[in-house]
Amino acid sequence: MFTKNQKVDRILTFYLPMALMLMWTVFPIYWTLNTAFKPEGDIVRSPIEYFPSSFTLDNFVNAWKDVGFDTYFGNSIYVGLFTVLLTVTLSILAGYALGRYEFKGKRTFMLLLLMTQFIPRSMLIIPLFVIFNNLGLISNPLSLILIYSAVQVPFNAILMSGFIAGIPKELEEAASIDGATRLQTLVKVILPLLIPGIVATSVNVFVYAWNEFLLALMLTNNQAKFTLPVGLSFMMGEFNVNYGALAAGSIIALIPSIILFSIAQKHLVNGMGGAVKG
Repeated sequence: MFTKNQKVDRILTFYLPMALMLMWTVFPIYWTLNTAFKPEGDIVRSPIEYFPSSFTLDNFVNAWKDVGFDTYFGNSIYVGLFTVLLTVTLSILAGYALGRYEFKGKRTFMLLLLMTQFIPRSMLIIPLFVIFNNLGLISNPLSLILIYSAVQVPFNAILMSGFIAGIPKELEEAASIDGATRLQTLVKVILPLLIPGIVATSVNVFVYAWNEFLLALMLTNNQAKFTLPVGLSFMMGEFNVNYGALAAGSIIALIPSIILFSIAQKHLVNGMGGAVKG
């Protein structure tokens, strides 16, 4: 049992800082929800209403139909899913090589892979734009899929290699004795055991592709090809901002990530733990 002084110390050193941190984190989300459900006249009313006096869904309807969020949403889903497919496939193959083979310069190679994650994306905008412009892929979702995969493969390959290293080699040796090829062993033996790692990688990649703004903005000059972050940015005009639709669009953009993490939470934790253990 805690004494009175210990309880006070625990409140001041643990519960109070945690409560302040929670408020700092949650309040912007609450204010976005508050704005999204308010009528346009109530949003700019003075004094500020911290609790909406009336609710409306007009902002969501406006954002989805009139602003074009249905198109942006579809574009983001398309880019995100194909980025996940390409990145996960390459990460598994590269992770298997790193986790199972020993070769000269392996540590240096892995270090170089990690170092690519520290390169500022802004440094790559001009060369990437020139490359994809010459290829005729500006405003083409393929350009985003290729770039996002190139950015995400290094880290996720190392993440996958750690998980693969935790799978006993004896399972592969037994499959080899039964006549299975290396590829058959990877598909039939390793992949079923990699499900937590695949889920962790997929969530990580999808959320990155879903939220990425700078590269999508620079490589897309056709409004019909905008992803959600770019579409949100174009809702802020020079002289006017539709705060209600902007807040509603932000909530719409947030929902898939919340659902994804809720469904994949168990596999996500197991995948991260397996990679660290490996």
